[in-house]
Amino acid sequence: MALNDMYGARLPQQETMVGAGVQLLLLALLGSAIGMGPAGWLTGVVFAIATWAVLTRALRRTRPRSFGPANRVTLGRSILVGGVTALVADSFESSPPASLLVGLTAVALILDGVDGKVARRTGTSSALGARFDMEVDAFLILVLSVYVGMALGPWVLLIGTMRYVFVAAARVLPWLNGELPPSMARKTVAALQGVILLVAGSGLLPYEVAMAAVLSALALLVWSFGRDIAWLWRQSVSAPVEPVRAEELPRELVGVASAPARSEG
Repeated sequence: MALNDMYGARLPQQETMVGAGVQLLLLALLGSAIGMGPAGWLTGVVFAIATWAVLTRALRRTRPRSFGPANRVTLGRSILVGGVTALVADSFESSPPASLLVGLTAVALILDGVDGKVARRTGTSSALGARFDMEVDAFLILVLSVYVGMALGPWVLLIGTMRYVFVAAARVLPWLNGELPPSMARKTVAALQGVILLVAGSGLLPYEVAMAAVLSALALLVWSFGRDIAWLWRQSVSAPVEPVRAEELPRELVGVASAPARSEG
């Protein structure tokens, strides 16, 4: 029985290894198709190794019995994001074909709406899967903001880094770690970031239109984060204070704390 459990625990980790292999295969295909330079290759390989290492560590900690169909979809998205990352890194040396970058990104964005549905329909939703999905989304937005920022200006990086700044701030301000209520507005704004950055990076829009679209995306993101931060602050301020037990009070104050309130007049 123990051997079966050990074997079952290793299966999800083997799938992450397969994912890393597929990632390297995609890099090889991209390299042969466009003649990718050292920057693209190095970035792509680092992404593949980092994804495998982080995901394997998470699986060892949570020890799920199977990787799950939804996580396989997310892993596929991660592989596409690795390809986009390599192309964006390579664009600092030579511009990759826009159609190739747009195609990989579009498929990754479309699949973003698939893994959640698969998880719910198969009953395989998990905290690990939700976190995996979130991190892949956030990194894709960061990479796209880097790419679009090369044309529109470094201010576009605010879109890609805002979530990471929030996470860093939460380490200093614990009240930011509170649980937020579900919000369709939040999901819509998050989805729009990828779509708008993709369209702006495709080169199909005039410069002025692309600038206005990305500025609108940034404004929506600031509003969404601002609304959530305000909600978390109100929750932290209005949190009920736990009563102090008598045994925790100094001896001379016990009688005062337990005495009934005296009415005036």
